Amino acid sequence: MSAHFEDMLRAALAPIDPPIHLRERLETTLDSVVGLAAEELESWEIEAIKDPRNWPRATIGPAAAVVVGGGAAVGLALLRTQRKRHKRRAQSHGARDLAARTIRDAAREALKVFEQLTPDR
Repeated sequence: MSAHFEDMLRAALAPIDPPIHLRERLETTLDSVVGLAAEELESWEIEAIKDPRNWPRATIGPAAAVVVGGGAAVGLALLRTQRKRHKRRAQSHGARDLAARTIRDAAREALKVFEQLTPDR
């Protein structure tokens, strides 16, 4: 009885992948939040900081843009890293190798997000 119950519980709690359209929608939303936060920071005027009366308003907007944009950028990098987990798991040779591959992929995806935000020169 116990083994049957454990099998049923294992089957019920097995991880499932979200639908592709949901993942794409989340990625699009996070990408747009990162872009909006970058635009907010670009539009921030340094001249506004000269007047102390503007300091509360001048610090809240950019600070919120950094927090929200940073969170969205991290989420976007993690989402893109998670997408490749099956390929990494198949190619890895043990837990240490899998962890190293995951960290490399996460860093690569974070650089891609950062490069998207960097204006072309």
